[in-house]
Order: sequence, then structure tokens, then C-alpha cells
Amino acid sequence: VQLQASGGGLVQPGGSLKLSCVVSGSAFRPNDMGWYRQAPGKQREFVADISYGGRTNYAESVKGRFIISRDNAKTTVYLQMNSLKPEDTAVYYCDAQYGNIEYWGQGTQVTVSS
Repeated sequence: VQLQASGGGLVQPGGSLKLSCVVSGSAFRPNDMGWYRQAPGKQREFVADISYGGRTNYAESVKGRFIISRDNAKTTVYLQMNSLKPEDTAVYYCDAQYGNIEYWGQGTQVTVSS
């Protein structure tokens, strides 16, 4: 199973970015898919996840600003990030869970700076 994340970049405070993550290499669809992030010098932290049925969870720090979604084929997860702040700067990783097995993407850099 491979996960390919994309969509990161440099954006000004208050701006928006949309991340995408495509899973491939399995005939099955993942159960939960989600996003985590890791800022320099900090531990990786949960951002948001979405179940196969569409139930979503968000970290308090991103509620009301980020929206997670999945495509109809259930193989791509998106993270729409609005009202970005400098503290959102991090490498963003996507993950996909197949039962008790968790797979990770390679990460995409998001930098929020003026």
C-alpha cells in the first residue's frame, strides 16, 4: 500500500491550501484516513480523520478552519485548510488504516508566512 500526498506550499497568513492524498496498491479500501502534522522540534500531532462512512474528527486547533473529506471511491482524502496561521506550519502526513495496520504517506510541507 502506498500513499502519495500533495498540495503543500507557501501561503500567507489567512490564506488557504488544499492537500490531497491518494492511496494505491490494495484491492480494498481503507477504513479511516486522516492527516497528522509535525512542526520542527515538535512531536507529530493529530489534525483530522474521516471514517469510511464519512464521520469526521478534528483537533481543537483546526476546528472551524480545516475540512477533511474523501472522494466517492474512498481512495483519496483531502484537507481543505482555510484561515491559515503561522502555527499551522509543519510537514503534513496522511495515513490510512486497514484494520489494525496503519500506512503513512511521505509528507508534504506547508509553510504559512508573510
